[in-house]
Amino acid sequence: MAKKSKKTSKKKKVKTPVKRYFALRTSKGKELGTYTGRSPRQAAMKAANRGEKHIELRERGTMKVHVYKGSRKKVNAPANRPDWMPAKIWRPVVKKVGIKKLKKI
Repeated sequence: MAKKSKKTSKKKKVKTPVKRYFALRTSKGKELGTYTGRSPRQAAMKAANRGEKHIELRERGTMKVHVYKGSRKKVNAPANRPDWMPAKIWRPVVKKVGIKKLKKI
C-alpha cells in the first residue's frame, strides 16, 4: 500500500492595506483638508463624523473623485463603553453617490 503524501498548508500572510490620503473638495474644486483611511469609505466616514454633508474625496496621486452623501446620528453607546465615554455618541452614515474623473486637478 502506497503512502499518501501529506499536503502542507502554508498560511498566507495577509497584507495590511496601506494608509491612503484623500483630499476633501468643495463642489468648486477647492481642497479643504486631508483625511486618511484604507478605503475612500473610511475617509468619508471620518468627514461625515465631523459634520460634512456633501463629501467629495480625491485620492492623492489620482484623478478620481469619490462622491458621498454623509450625515451623522446620535445613538446609544455600546454596553462595554469606557467610563469617559458619554451615554450617547455620534454615528456617521455615508452613501456612495458615484465616482467622477477629473481632467485636471
